[in-house]
Amino acid sequence: MNNTAQKTEQVLFKVDTQGVATVTLNNPDKHNAFDDQIIASLTTIFNDIAQRDDIRLMILSSTGKSFSAGADLAWMKRMAGYSYEDNLKDANALANMLKALNFLPQPTIAKIQGAAFGGAVGLASCCDIVIAASKASFCLSEVKLGLIPATISPYVVNAIGLKACRRYFQTAERFFADKAQQLGLVDEVVALENLDIEVDKMVTTLLNNAPIAVRAAKQLAFDVAYQSIDTALLQDTSERIAKLRVSSEGQEGLGAFFEKRNPAWQQAINSSASEK
Repeated sequence: MNNTAQKTEQVLFKVDTQGVATVTLNNPDKHNAFDDQIIASLTTIFNDIAQRDDIRLMILSSTGKSFSAGADLAWMKRMAGYSYEDNLKDANALANMLKALNFLPQPTIAKIQGAAFGGAVGLASCCDIVIAASKASFCLSEVKLGLIPATISPYVVNAIGLKACRRYFQTAERFFADKAQQLGLVDEVVALENLDIEVDKMVTTLLNNAPIAVRAAKQLAFDVAYQSIDTALLQDTSERIAKLRVSSEGQEGLGAFFEKRNPAWQQAINSSASEK
């Protein structure tokens, strides 16, 4: 399954011959706001991607002018009439979708062309790399509705830090891509017309690296963050690098470096690209 595509009305999913998956919110008339059905679709897709060795990385994007307005207004209106138990069930579904995105084993890129409000800031925070158009804007708008950014909060705090969250969770201020970059939410800011080019550059950068090592590097970041640098951690990290050094991928990478040739994974990607 090197070239597959899946489509629903509001979420698009495709995988190209290079193993690049693209998940696209496709509800531009509602500014790509999401509801319980879209959340379920995203969860299914993310869980599928996580199980697939043929997928090297994932791009999260959307159609239209806005990246996503967060929760759909009609869905929120329905939730207002739900019981506590039903609201808890809905919140758990969103929390599980965000967790699935955050912990995807493959690298993830969020491509943000416009406004990202509420839960959409959570989507961005769950991605490894965020590339935004210069006019893209962000807002943690929940308190304006008497709510809080609860399910997205672990990921947003991790992205922009406690101090910034203490401000923006409470003020619901709108800020733009340059500020988002200062806060750490966005990695690269480019003109809208260059957004596709910049995302393609990042895709190429990632594909040039060893696929198993990239996954292991992502997991390494999760596992060593905020840990005490003690004997157990030293042993764990030593075991990880020793395992990769003797692996077939590690041997290929080291061999290619010393033999001054491209490693096998770059040869495979170049071959796939030439067939397009």
